Amino acid sequence: MSPDFFDTTSDEQVESFTNCAREMLVGYGLNDVEVQCINYEFNATFSVVTGSGDKYALRININSTRTLKNIQSEIEFVNFISKTPGIKVARPVANKDESFISSILHAESGRIFHGVLYTWLEGEVIGDEPTHEQLMTLGAAMAKLHQCSRQFEISEKAELPTFSHWLWGTDDFLLSSKSQLTTEQFTAIEQAIEIIEADTRDLFAANPTQVIHGDLHGWNLMWHEGELFIFDFDDSGFGIAHQDLAITLYYLDTPEQDAAVLEGYRTVCELPDYTKAQMDSLLLQRRLVLLNYLYETKNPEHKEMLPAYLEKSMERVSGFLTGVRG
Repeated sequence: MSPDFFDTTSDEQVESFTNCAREMLVGYGLNDVEVQCINYEFNATFSVVTGSGDKYALRININSTRTLKNIQSEIEFVNFISKTPGIKVARPVANKDESFISSILHAESGRIFHGVLYTWLEGEVIGDEPTHEQLMTLGAAMAKLHQCSRQFEISEKAELPTFSHWLWGTDDFLLSSKSQLTTEQFTAIEQAIEIIEADTRDLFAANPTQVIHGDLHGWNLMWHEGELFIFDFDDSGFGIAHQDLAITLYYLDTPEQDAAVLEGYRTVCELPDYTKAQMDSLLLQRRLVLLNYLYETKNPEHKEMLPAYLEKSMERVSGFLTGVRG
């Protein structure tokens, strides 16, 4: 076992976790399968193809701090919303022990990792170039998701975080003793977060909490033959509809794209009530969460993004403090 496993290259890490995936799949009775890593960023996702042509997607939580109870909640939530017309998702698959969660000791890092096997979704990831139709469909699907999730209740063996804190329960690498920010950067971000948390408190006080997806953007959406499929519920938790909406809008580039999502949402129900200032707070909060992640991550390629992302983030913080609130 090497304590420096996460200092190796991405290719070396992918190769190691691919072997780990093969070992985990044995627990599903999937021994002679083709396994390929299709995403290695926050977590690792593998395509799995059996000899008979059946396909699955295996996600192994690498950077995620999700507990077994958190993952159990994810599975319960996905199974619940899969029964709702107009919402299409991948379904979790049970292993030979009739559990939807598999755990394995990864010898090279000395850590235990958890994985979930899902049914395969055909189509193409929407990514960062969504069409007007796709954004309209996304808005409508989000509204249906919010409507049905108000009825969802997790079991006693599951739990989820509540997203009332700006970091959503993750470790603080910006304002804690772990911070590597300059004094000027630290002060500016601290001031911005005070505003973000005040706006969040107001929104939570005025709206009921419910389970939300928590990461609803183009890279977690599949498009196939005119239909939208939602996946990656690993960040789900108790929040408010505004937070899902803000995350989606954060990844869009133009006012026209924003308008398409909002229009799609309105085809199902009224938008949640918020001011522009409150939405600006939620948008900046998302960026700061991602900045915090770049300080925390073990992903080599993501680590390289930090200097440029920090510079742009400080520009956003400055504009927020001097422009949004006057």
